[in-house]
Amino acid sequence: MWAAPVRPGPPTFEPVTEETVELKLPSRIEAIGEAAAAVADAARRLGFAEDALFGIDLAVREAVTNAVLHGNRQDENVPVEIGMSGTDDGLTVTVRDRGQGFDPSHLPDPTAEENILKASGRGILFMRTFMDEVAWERPAGGGTLVRMTKKK
Repeated sequence: MWAAPVRPGPPTFEPVTEETVELKLPSRIEAIGEAAAAVADAARRLGFAEDALFGIDLAVREAVTNAVLHGNRQDENVPVEIGMSGTDDGLTVTVRDRGQGFDPSHLPDPTAEENILKASGRGILFMRTFMDEVAWERPAGGGTLVRMTKKK
C-alpha cells in the first residue's frame, strides 16, 4: 500500500463551528500555561486570527493567574475551573476560583501615576483591553467567576 508523503511545517487547523471544553486544574502556577494552551487550541480550531489569539492568550493567562494566586491562594486541593464555549461568532472563556471574591471596581487604576511602575495590578486592564466583554460573577457555592468573550 502506498501513502502520500507527509509535508513538514506547522500544524493546520480546520475551522470548527462549535466547541465546548471544561477543565479542572489544581491551583498551581503550571495550570496557567495548561489553561492558556487549551484555550489557544480551541481558538485556533474556531478560526481566530493570530492577533486575536495573542489577546485571548494574554487574557486567559491573567484570569487564571488571578484565580490561582489570589482566589485559591495556590491551594492545589482547590481546583481552578476553566470553561470554553465557541461558535462561528466567537469564544467565551470562564475562569472560576473558590476564593473570597473581590470587587473589580475597587482596584487601583494601573494607569495612575502612583501605580505606573508597580510590578502587578494590570491583569484586569489586559483582560478588558484584549477581550470584547469581561464580567465578574459570584456563583452559588462561592468563589469568583470571570466571563470573557472575544467576538470574531
